Amino acid sequence: MRWKSVLDRLPRWSRMTSRQRWVLAGSGAFVLLLLAIFWFAGRPLVALVSDADRFREWVADKGFWGQLAFMGMMTLQIVVAFIPGEPLDIAAGYAFGAWKGTVLCLLGAAGGSIGVFLLVRTLGVRAVEAFFPREKIDEVSFLREGRRRDLLLFLAFFIPGTPKDILTYVSGLTRISLGRWLLLTTPARIPSIVTSTIGGDALGVGNFAFAALVFAATVVISGAGLLVYRRVCLLRGAPDHPVERGEEGQCRTDC
Repeated sequence: MRWKSVLDRLPRWSRMTSRQRWVLAGSGAFVLLLLAIFWFAGRPLVALVSDADRFREWVADKGFWGQLAFMGMMTLQIVVAFIPGEPLDIAAGYAFGAWKGTVLCLLGAAGGSIGVFLLVRTLGVRAVEAFFPREKIDEVSFLREGRRRDLLLFLAFFIPGTPKDILTYVSGLTRISLGRWLLLTTPARIPSIVTSTIGGDALGVGNFAFAALVFAATVVISGAGLLVYRRVCLLRGAPDHPVERGEEGQCRTDC
C-alpha cells in the first residue's frame, strides 16, 4: 500500500519535466541500491553481530581495520533503515567495551547521518517515502517549528525509545544546516547508545545480572520515551502541519 500511495501521487511520465524525470529515476535507483545493499550486506551483517562471540573474534582478528569496519557497519545501518541498530550497539559494547564501543557507534552514526541528510536534501521527500509511509512523515512535522525546532530535535534524539531512523531522514526536509544538525543530534544519541554498549560490555565480561538490570531499565526508559514521543506527535503532528511537496518532490521551504 505504501508504494501504491506514492505512485498515485506521481504525475504521468509524459507530463513530467526533464528535471522531474531525473529526480524520479534517481529516486528509483536509490531504492534499488538500498535493497541490494540490504540483501547482500545487511543480512550477513545482522547474522554476524547476532553471534556475539564470533563477532568479537572477528574484530579482534582485524585489529584497527575491524574498528573501521564496524564504523562502516553503523553507517550502513543508518542509511539502510531496514537494518536494526540495537544489535549493533550491544555488539559494540561486547566486542570493544562500553566506552570505545560508544565512540565507534557515534562516529559511524554521524557518517551515516551525513549521508542520509545530504541524500534527502538532493532527492527530497521521495527518499524518505522509500522507507516510511506518508502518515509517519507527517507525524514528525512538528520539527518545522522555527523557535522550538532545535530543542525538539535534541530532545527527540536524546530520549531513548524514539524512532531515530525516521527522525534522521525527516531532518533533511527541514531548514536546519547540516553542521548545526550534527552538533545537536550526535551528542543527543549518547543515552540511547550507551545503555546498549554498557549492557553489551557486561555480557562480554560475564556479568549477566548487571546486564539484565541494564537492559530492563533500558526497556522501561525506552517505553516511557516512546509514550512521550507519541504524545508530542499527537499534539503537534499530522492533522495541522502536513509536510508538503514541491514541484519535483522536494519539501517546501516552510519545512
